[in-house]
Amino acid sequence: MRTIILLTISNIFMTFAWYGHLKYRGATLWKVVLASWSIAFFEYCFQVPANRIGSYEFSTAQLKTIQEVITLAVFAIFSVYYLKEQLRWNHAAGFGCIVLAVIFLFHKW
Repeated sequence: MRTIILLTISNIFMTFAWYGHLKYRGATLWKVVLASWSIAFFEYCFQVPANRIGSYEFSTAQLKTIQEVITLAVFAIFSVYYLKEQLRWNHAAGFGCIVLAVIFLFHKW
């Protein structure tokens, strides 16, 4: 559970670092790069421990898949509430494909 919480916090920082500046298109590029790198520092402060702790419980493929599911969930919320963009059916279909990947990676074959 700690891994998932840390990955979620990391992804919140990552999403703001990568996409938060899109709301401020008038800002100069060097300023948004500097702001994004400043935010990304905190992403790594949570991402690295999440992967370290998670590696005792999950394979690296499982960790990456967990991270991708969390990334998509955080991004969906971010894009709707922060960037005011709509989610469409194809976004849900893509997310469903990622969920299928989780099933394939975590099922004991």
